[in-house]
Formats: sequence, C-alpha cells, structure tokens
Amino acid sequence: MFLRKVEGRRSVSLPDGTVMTQSDLPPADTVRWVASRKAAVVKGVAYGLISRETALRRYRISEEEFRDWITAYHDHGANALKVTSLQKYRQP
Repeated sequence: MFLRKVEGRRSVSLPDGTVMTQSDLPPADTVRWVASRKAAVVKGVAYGLISRETALRRYRISEEEFRDWITAYHDHGANALKVTSLQKYRQP
C-alpha cells in the first residue's frame, strides 16, 4: 500500500465524532464553489487538517474572501455559504 506524503495531518476528529481526512477536502483545481466545499475548507482549517496559508494558496482564494467564509459559517452555519443566501445573512 502506498501513502502519498501530505502536508499536515492526515485526519482529524470533529466535535460531532466524525473523522475528516485530506480526501474530504475539495480538489485544488476547484472552480465551482458550492456551500459544502466552502464548509469543508473552513472546517479543515479550523480543526487543523490544513493550515490557513496552505488553503489560501491551494485554492487560490484571498484572505478577505476566506475570512468572509469563516464568519458566515460560524455565525449562521453552512447555509450561509450559499451564494443565493448572501443577502439574507449579510449584516447591514
């Protein structure tokens, strides 16, 4: 069996008891960012599966955009990451 060398940890346990692995993260060439992919990256960074710098570089997203994802996810959950829900959860 061959294990590919990866940066950081191979897996982390989430508070709900599930295990998140590197394979649960979206591919590096992701173009279409749906809410579940954004949430996976946010959770991966929050629980130490991938570093913030690595995530920004791998997925070619800006610091500001990623900060918005984190804020929306922590304040309102994964539904707030949907593009169609931005206005509903945006602060005035």
